[in-house]
Amino acid sequence: MLLARSTRASIRNNPASGQRTRSRGHRARAAERGGEAPPARLRLRLAAAKRGPALTAAALLALPAAAFAEWIGEAIDLMGTRVSVELWHEDPAVGRELVDMVLDDYRRIDREMSTYRPDSQISRVNAEAAERPVVVDRELLSIVGRALELSAASDGAFDITYESVGYLYDFRARLRPSDDDIAARLDAIDYRHVELDARASTIRFKAPGVRINLGGIAKGYAVERAAALLRERGVRHAVLNAGGDSRVLGDRRGRPWIIGIRHPRVDGEVVTRLPLVDEAVSTSGDYERYFEDDGRRYHHILNPRTGEPTEGVVSVTVIGPDATTTDGLSTSVFVLGPAAGLELIERFPGYEAVIVDAEGRLSYSSGLAPPAD
Repeated sequence: MLLARSTRASIRNNPASGQRTRSRGHRARAAERGGEAPPARLRLRLAAAKRGPALTAAALLALPAAAFAEWIGEAIDLMGTRVSVELWHEDPAVGRELVDMVLDDYRRIDREMSTYRPDSQISRVNAEAAERPVVVDRELLSIVGRALELSAASDGAFDITYESVGYLYDFRARLRPSDDDIAARLDAIDYRHVELDARASTIRFKAPGVRINLGGIAKGYAVERAAALLRERGVRHAVLNAGGDSRVLGDRRGRPWIIGIRHPRVDGEVVTRLPLVDEAVSTSGDYERYFEDDGRRYHHILNPRTGEPTEGVVSVTVIGPDATTTDGLSTSVFVLGPAAGLELIERFPGYEAVIVDAEGRLSYSSGLAPPAD
C-alpha cells in the first residue's frame, strides 16, 4: 500500500542519507508520521527537490523513529551490493535469530545464483546447458520461468540471456567488448533460446554461446522471499533491502516506512521520499555500475537488441506488491524507454513507475500525478 499524508502531498524532500550496519535500537535520521489509507488507485503528488532535477534510484534511507531495543537489524556486503534487514520483535533474542536467518538466506541465494561463483547452479547451467539439459532445483527453475514470462510480456526488453554479451564487460576494470565481439555473440541473446522442462526440472539452451544472468530479478526475489519467511514467523514490521530493491513488511508500527529516491548524479543526495506500507520498490539506474570513456557512459543495463548499454533513460523506479516483479519491471521499462515502458506498466495492475530520461524529464504511470508547476 502506498500512503499519502493528504490528497495534496504525499512525499517530502530528504537531503539526508546514511549507511547502516549491525543495529539494535536504531534511531531514524528522519521520521514522518503517516496519513490516511488511500483509495485503491492512489494519485500521488511528487514533490520536487530543491537540489537535483529528478527522481532516481530507490534506496532505503530511513528507519524506525524511536530507539527501541526490539528494532534489530544488520547490513552486509553481498550480491555485489549492500543488503540489509531491519525488523521489530518483542523478544530481542528471537529477533536476532530472525535477522541471522534472513542474512543466511541472502547468502544461500547468492551461492546458487551468482555468475561470479564457478560452483553456483547458474555457472553450471552456463557451462553445460548448450550441450545437454542441466538439472537444477525447483527454486531456480521457478525464477528462470518467471524471468522468461517477463521477457515475453516485455517483447524481449527483459532478457536474462543478455549475459551472452554482458560477460564481456568489466566495469571495475573499465573494459568493454569491441563491436566485432558484440556482433559475433549478439544472436545468442534471445530468451527463446532457453528451454525449461518442469517435469525433469532442467534447463537447456537451444543455441551455442548462450549464457544467462539473474541480476535483473534475483535481488528482488531475495527480499520478497525474506519478507515471506518473516511473515510466516509472525513478524509484522520489517524492511528488507538489496541494492536498488526494497520490500517493506507492514508498517513502522503505526507509521509508513520512508523509502528514499536517490539523486541520479549526486552521491548522497535524495530528491524525494516514498511513504510505503507492505509494498515493494525497485530502481534501475545507469549509475550503479558504470564507467565513462570518450564522453560516453557504459553501464550494466544492456539493451538485448544491441548488446550495448541502453541510452535515453537515467533511472526507473517501480512500486508494487511483489519485489521480484518490481525488480524485473524496472529493468524492462529502462530498456523500453518512457512511452513503451509506461504501456508495459499499465498491463500490470497494482504497479506504478516513475521514469527519468537523459534530459531530466519525468514520466509517470497513470496512478501517479506529476508535481504542480
